[in-house]
Amino acid sequence: MTGLHEWFQTPPGRYLLEWERARFDAALADVFGYHALQLGLPSIDALAANRMPHRWLALTAPPPAAADAPAAPDSPARPKNQETAPAAPEPECVAETPPGRRAALVADSTALPFAEASLDLVALPHTLELSSDPHATLREVQRVLVYEGRAVIAGLNPTSLWGLRQWRARQWRRFGWERLFLPGDAGSFIGHWRLRDWLRLLEFDLQSISFGCYRPALLGEGALARFGWMDRLGARWWPIFGAAYFVVAVKRAQGARLVGPAWKAAPAVVGSPASVAHRAAPPAASQNEPR
Repeated sequence: MTGLHEWFQTPPGRYLLEWERARFDAALADVFGYHALQLGLPSIDALAANRMPHRWLALTAPPPAAADAPAAPDSPARPKNQETAPAAPEPECVAETPPGRRAALVADSTALPFAEASLDLVALPHTLELSSDPHATLREVQRVLVYEGRAVIAGLNPTSLWGLRQWRARQWRRFGWERLFLPGDAGSFIGHWRLRDWLRLLEFDLQSISFGCYRPALLGEGALARFGWMDRLGARWWPIFGAAYFVVAVKRAQGARLVGPAWKAAPAVVGSPASVAHRAAPPAASQNEPR
């Protein structure tokens, strides 16, 4: 496997996507506003259940092999009398996008082309893990969100069976002993405790956090299904050790307040004002004194 998009077609990848789709649908169905953005990972439609009128999908990189797409049958690059070969399938990261929903733009996650306080909702499915600077990405999300806007984050938990296997594979990979469970572009897992600190620093309130996917990191469909009982027990007995976490945070920082120049400022007082001495009242005139 060469990338995270291909990995999502494996049994554990589909198992993870199914859990995350259910979380996104439940969390975003009743979030109202006008503008919503999904940043990265078109393999999952995070905004499918949301009802905002303007929903955008931004990719952090162009779709692979987009430039190698076959020409249309009536294109001048192909003679009309030549037999037309069957069209090659679209790149996976675009083909998996739900019908009628295509990538609207390709943008750097640390410099989004949106005005400050212009979005009501930003969904980040594994976006922080794939970012070269996850803290800068989260800071940019804070900039484009309105007051009380929501940031919804899905990530992989390093304190889980999946995180343990990925860490062990990274250590053994130097000797060629084991292949990575997740592909190399999956990035480093970000712990939920670290994410909490980032959100608090950026003046977000943590509304909710949930964990899921407790089955071991097995690549076989049947073997993974046999451990379905671990999802029920894990949610009750060891909830924070799920392979994935889902975070909903609300921005509480107000927008910047512009302060203009003080055109009518009072003149500064130079020195301290002098005190007025109390003068004695003149003596009263005597009644015997001639007028």
